[in-house]
Amino acid sequence: MLVTESTAHDPTAKDSTAGEPTAGEPTAGEPAASELTAKDKERLKAETSFPKHWVADVLASDGGVVHLRPIVPSDADALVAFHGRLSERTRYLRYFGPYPTMPQRDVLNFTTVDHRSRVAFVAILGDDIVAVGRYERLPEGDGNSAEVAFVVADAHQGRGLGPILLEHLAGAAAENGVDMFVAEVLAENRNMVTVFREAGYQVSRSFEGGVLRLEFAIDPSEALLSVRNSRERAAEARSVRNVLSPNSVAVIGASTDSSKVGNAVLANLLAAGFTGPVYPVNADHRSVRGVRAYRTVHDIPDSVDLAIAAVPAESIDEVLDDCLDKGVKALVVVSGGFGETGAAGQEKERRLVHAARAHGMRLVGPNALGVANTDSAFALNATLAPHLPMPGRVGFFCQSGALGIAILDQAAKRRLGLSTFVSAGNRADVSGNDLLQYWDSDPATEVVLLYLESFGNPRKFTRIARRVARTKPIVAVKSGRGAVPPALATGPDIDDSIVKALFEQAGVIQVDTIAQLFDCAILFGYQPLPTGPRVAVVGNSTALGVLAVDAARAEGLHAGAAIDVGPQAGPEEFAAAVSGALAASDVDSVIVVFVPPVAVTVEPFAEALGAAVRGADKPVLTTFLATEGIPDVLAVRGEEGHPIRGSVPSYSSPERAVAALGKAWRYAAWRSRPVSTPLRPNGIDSERAAALVRGWSGRDRWLSDFETAELLSCYGIEVVEFRSVTDEDEAAAAASELGYPVAVKATGEQWRHRPDLGGVRLDLGSDDAVRDAYRTLAADSGEPLLHVQKMATKGIGCVVRVQDDPSFGSLISFGLAGVISDLLGDRAYRVLPLTEDEAVQLIDAPKAAPLLSGYRNAVPVNKSALVDLVQRVSVMADDIPEIRALACEPILASAHGAQVTDARLRLGPEPTRNDLGPRRLR
Repeated sequence: MLVTESTAHDPTAKDSTAGEPTAGEPTAGEPAASELTAKDKERLKAETSFPKHWVADVLASDGGVVHLRPIVPSDADALVAFHGRLSERTRYLRYFGPYPTMPQRDVLNFTTVDHRSRVAFVAILGDDIVAVGRYERLPEGDGNSAEVAFVVADAHQGRGLGPILLEHLAGAAAENGVDMFVAEVLAENRNMVTVFREAGYQVSRSFEGGVLRLEFAIDPSEALLSVRNSRERAAEARSVRNVLSPNSVAVIGASTDSSKVGNAVLANLLAAGFTGPVYPVNADHRSVRGVRAYRTVHDIPDSVDLAIAAVPAESIDEVLDDCLDKGVKALVVVSGGFGETGAAGQEKERRLVHAARAHGMRLVGPNALGVANTDSAFALNATLAPHLPMPGRVGFFCQSGALGIAILDQAAKRRLGLSTFVSAGNRADVSGNDLLQYWDSDPATEVVLLYLESFGNPRKFTRIARRVARTKPIVAVKSGRGAVPPALATGPDIDDSIVKALFEQAGVIQVDTIAQLFDCAILFGYQPLPTGPRVAVVGNSTALGVLAVDAARAEGLHAGAAIDVGPQAGPEEFAAAVSGALAASDVDSVIVVFVPPVAVTVEPFAEALGAAVRGADKPVLTTFLATEGIPDVLAVRGEEGHPIRGSVPSYSSPERAVAALGKAWRYAAWRSRPVSTPLRPNGIDSERAAALVRGWSGRDRWLSDFETAELLSCYGIEVVEFRSVTDEDEAAAAASELGYPVAVKATGEQWRHRPDLGGVRLDLGSDDAVRDAYRTLAADSGEPLLHVQKMATKGIGCVVRVQDDPSFGSLISFGLAGVISDLLGDRAYRVLPLTEDEAVQLIDAPKAAPLLSGYRNAVPVNKSALVDLVQRVSVMADDIPEIRALACEPILASAHGAQVTDARLRLGPEPTRNDLGPRRLR
């Protein structure tokens, strides 16, 4: 097979004597550790002291997992074995000529790197190296260029490992100050050139003697990030497809005891009519439930795509070895005894995840309910639930196994059809983010439901959900903190207001209960989205009509008086009223409230209503007989007899119908808005800011007030001019220089933003007033260092903060200043960076925001200035990842602009942000 991603020439192969060992240096396989000199031990320690965040599990393009880490000297034997498995063609393209065996001096050279100027990564599956990539800094020029090379085993070419290696090498190079890669490739190796070009780099080429020299900058461009995210999306979707669309399934631990989990899973698989072969694995019985059983997975004569493990936790290691041998693509662990049991179980769970990924598999669970796919091409019910809802267009992800059974039961009762279902249990590997990637491209899924007990990677969730929600509604329940046992709490608590902001920013429809989740699902799954907020209420009950209208207005919908046909109206009159409402140009949706007249059959009314709404392009909801879900009499059936789009959803009360419709309208409004992008205001000097930060960094500290003002000024944010003074003469001189009126402020931390403590004197218009203020504040605060500041234009006090959240990364918040806003928590949050629209929304989001717009005839402030300010703060926080905290408080907003009167900023080591670097599994 022609190499697709295998070879770029290795710089170290040009001079094989460069790394020739000297006396006392270890070569491949020798000497033993006990024979190492102190010098050797020192060298080996240095060689293995690589950044730990360089170690990653990554997804190949086929959805399989590969482990990636820096090379170490102990890889020598595995590297020789890897080289021996390469075909002659691959070796030729890699080394530009015959290279049948790897000499010991080259083995030492390849495995001995400093992780700075010479860096190498190995991709490992099981115990074998399947790919190697490396770069070596070039001595010429400014020293910021490096030659890059990689090779992929023949059996693993076409899996996208070359681009993954290149991505991680570029990430390591950037950390080490390398900004340019150079590669030399044989001209006939066109596929290698394609790897570099399709990675999103701008590649320049030169040609000499049959060799192409490629050069490209490795700075992350928009094109590069787009390619990375696209490949990540495809690989994660493929890995989930391996779970949900298997051609064969093995049930490991398939018991003959009907009370056991393994027996239940096997029974459900068989009862659902799974279309592929099912292989029970039971070492003690020849058959289980009438199906031939096998002692181990390895003994199964045919291939196995999906394995369901229902064995005790202590037996899982043997299962993993068998699955690797068999080439199993994915593993679902339904048995418990892992992270939910405590510290020992958590360690067991970590080992399980590591081992599953090392064996190339994605893992659902442990402690999972299972997975299901209602597509008739698979008919997969690999869950502990004996009955699944009917097929439909809704995908459902749930963390809780026990709750999952109740959820499936409720979905079936409401006649809500599902496309796929995943209960991830402890969510040790496969998460809601993976399912979102899959459902994004799954034509069988139109609506996504999520029941989340915790977030694995909230930053990534925001990025993915924002994209998916543009085409498919995502409805999510985020349960309270108490829903997760302490043993399973994998991250810090996230404030509910932050979660709410995250959902709003990403276009996710948040609900509080499972009932509300289903209320929204049956609307989104069977009716079109409303194009506006105008609602018509039609019914034969005055009381229910009034309730519906009141509820609609409370939801922010526009509803006139209900159209009441009266309890004596027949089916034709009833249907005519509904048809008239649907035809009205000033109506965007219709709610039908119906109470059957005494001793009258309802079928004629249902048939008339169905005929009236058939083909309507406006959503119709009803309280028909107070039924929940899709009533049989209002269902539109597809070829297989299941309800399809056009079926009319029914609710137990008008209020619940209206609540679902209100969420649908707000989602439709969000989706109809043009996609906004981050805006970079003019007047930003990021190079100067970076130079300042480099000079200050190295330890976690708060900047001085002058340092903070200087850094803010690089982004066009000016703190109102001030001076530091240490006696009253300096204070008077500073006031004269700044120009009256001035303010004198205490500088101690406990005095900042506490006007109730009297730490500031305002509107001082004379030398005597400044001197008196200095003497009083210095005495009260016990600190001679005070600030004299020019008075800002009076206005409404506001606060802009950036905080470093361990889950989301940098968050920006906005609110009005003051103790009442602090007490009520009236702050709006957004994940950075802000788009242009999000900056506007952030200013309008706090409950007290109407004060900025001229509440009770007050003069409106210049909100555009506030929007500009938060945009500049957003860009600054995004440009400078060392910012751990920033507070601009107070900001005085007036009709003339927004003036920052005080600011505090803390710098610290840049956090590891997995979602911003090379692709990896969490």
